Amino acid sequence: MSRRHAAAASLALFDGAAVIDPGHRIAGVDEAGRGPLAGPVAVAAVVFDPQRPRLNGLDDSKQLTAARREQLHDRILDRALAWHVVLVDVEAIDRLNIYQATLQGMRDVVAAVAHVAGFARIDGNVVPKGLVLPAQALVGGDGIDRAIMAASILAKVSRDRYMLDLHARHPQYGFDQHKGYGTPAHLAALREHGPCAEHRRSFAPVRACLETPAVAAIA
Repeated sequence: MSRRHAAAASLALFDGAAVIDPGHRIAGVDEAGRGPLAGPVAVAAVVFDPQRPRLNGLDDSKQLTAARREQLHDRILDRALAWHVVLVDVEAIDRLNIYQATLQGMRDVVAAVAHVAGFARIDGNVVPKGLVLPAQALVGGDGIDRAIMAASILAKVSRDRYMLDLHARHPQYGFDQHKGYGTPAHLAALREHGPCAEHRRSFAPVRACLETPAVAAIA
């Protein structure tokens, strides 16, 4: 089965009742940063005008180099009919849990572009409840749907930039290298220095450090 046919099967599997009006502009939605131990989760939505020429070079952000993502980021902003990025902060992640925080971010970005879109297509297998637009979930959408590809790039670049700024404030953790993911170097720094305010207390490795008497949290 081709990737395109697999995508169609995924659409039917997860929301077979949804019908896309050919005249509707589609908002592609994706996130970056659900797995890291620190920093926000970024969620983005992008709407392209189907009447304009396609933007070349789009792909799943994970398949692109950081330099290429930066180049495409600015081209997406220039070409998109509408776009929106939210950074759901650590407080919300710890209060809601990462899954619910991500869904809330999706609701927020879809609402922000709904004035130019009639439908939302979301990377993954879940359509969040409470969206202001009808929507479908598309497994592997960040490698198939161009609007989702663009959203994945905006989310990734926005989050990476945030983590570089965070590195300037807390260089001891190496956020510029791992962007908050639980690499051996990050875990070692976490054990040595304790968590900072941007570490997710709801994540087990961070919580384990807080439960160690010798380690104090860094403001």
